[in-house]
Amino acid sequence: MCGIGGRTIEEAQRNISYPEFLSWVAYRQKRGTLHTGMRIERASALLAALYTNAHKKKDAEPVKLYDFMPHESEPAISLEQAMDAWR
Repeated sequence: MCGIGGRTIEEAQRNISYPEFLSWVAYRQKRGTLHTGMRIERASALLAALYTNAHKKKDAEPVKLYDFMPHESEPAISLEQAMDAWR
């Protein structure tokens, strides 16, 4: 949890309640990691992807955000997205 509640699991269990932990989990699922380096990497990748897509040739395939994020893997697609892609 990147330091939320303490530096170790034992320390975090002493310092925060389970409902508070669940609220932090929901926050991280919505907003992403709290790790500063990963947030900077994501912001830089977003700028690089926007710039590249704005200056690409018309017939070139657009680049994705994850093409510029070496420490992050692209999330798996859902069953519904896979079914739509096959249609």
